[in-house]
Amino acid sequence: MGSLMWKILGTGSAVVAGIVANKIITAIWTKAGRDAELDPRNPEYPIGEAVAYAALAGLGMGLARTMATRKAAQFYQRSAGHLPEGMKSQYPDNEA
Repeated sequence: MGSLMWKILGTGSAVVAGIVANKIITAIWTKAGRDAELDPRNPEYPIGEAVAYAALAGLGMGLARTMATRKAAQFYQRSAGHLPEGMKSQYPDNEA
């Protein structure tokens, strides 16, 4: 596996995770009885609601992308025998 494969795997997993996270965040926001069409940038929405939505969205997206990238790196490491180029191992003696 080469660096091109890692770029596709790492970026693809992060994009898919972001899409899924967005759908989950929207569902949670709607279930909480909030407006599903909230645009936090719009000054007509209450600031508290905009900040709460932005915080939920940021946390959800960041968590989803981090977990997806970690899983993609684990898959890459199992397949190639080493971490992707640019990722330092916590255990340098174990690198191939």
